[in-house]
This record gives sequence, structure tokens and C-alpha cells, in this order.
Amino acid sequence: MAEENQVATEEQQTPFEMQIQRIYIKDVSFEAPNLPNIFHQEWKPQLGFDLDTETREIGEDTYEVVLHINVQTTLEDSNDVAFICEVKQAGVFTIKGIEGIQLAHCLAAKCPEVLYPYARELISSLVNRGTFPALNLSPVNFDALFMDYLARQQAEENGESTTNTTLN
Repeated sequence: MAEENQVATEEQQTPFEMQIQRIYIKDVSFEAPNLPNIFHQEWKPQLGFDLDTETREIGEDTYEVVLHINVQTTLEDSNDVAFICEVKQAGVFTIKGIEGIQLAHCLAAKCPEVLYPYARELISSLVNRGTFPALNLSPVNFDALFMDYLARQQAEENGESTTNTTLN
């Protein structure tokens, strides 16, 4: 009986573990449709920034997380597109010892936090190679985005109307 209690206690105390198996670029695109004419215009950029994540289980306790970032810059005066940069930065993560909302938080916030600096550097490099002025994307608070998602989901379940929060 004591052995059964010890086994049950050990199973309940499985520590949280997150390991990065691999980080990679899944897809990348850079377009500058108005080159070289865009360089003859005054540089007053308007930045559009979209961010999304995608997660899928690929094995026992193993997940692929893909961070989608789309950056589009247009010029304020002419509304001409300067560049469009789309990146899908991905990683394979092994996550053990959590489930439910904690696992969802890890997949939607913690894993993208790991991937974001890689995507941000790649976007900066692509913009630089297009010979545009430096683009330094601000850090993203994935925990806050996840909490906002949970609040919107709760409001929808309660029948309340919500407004979408966008990153600009």
C-alpha cells in the first residue's frame, strides 16, 4: 500500500519540462513591388503588422509551433507599397508535465516567445537586404495576447460582444 501511494505521489509531481528540439524557417517571402521608383519618394512609412500562431501535435508530448508574421510597409503620401515581408518561423518543442490551460498557455505564449527573436532578426535582415531603412520590430508580450484571447473567448461564451485587438 505504501508503494502504491509513493508511485501515485511521484506521478502527481511530474515536473514541468519544455525542451527545444529544433528551430527553423518554414516559409519566407520578401516583395518590393515598387523598386526602384519607391526610393525617389519621401520616406514616410506606415507599418502594418500581423501576428498569428499555429500549433499541431506531431508526437507524444511533441508539438510544432509556427509563428506567422506579416509586415507590410506603405508610403504615407502615395500609398505605394514599399515592401511586404512574410515569415513563418517554426520550432519543435517537447513539453511534459502540464496539460489543459497550462499547456495551451505554453504553446500559445512561451513557445512563440522563443521563436519571435529569430523571426524578428530574419525580417530585419530581409528589409536591410532590400536596402530599406532599418526595421526594428518591438518586443511582443505573448502572455498578454494569450490573456486577451482567453478574455475574448470567455466573453463569447457568456454571449457578450467583443472588439478585436490588433497589433500595429
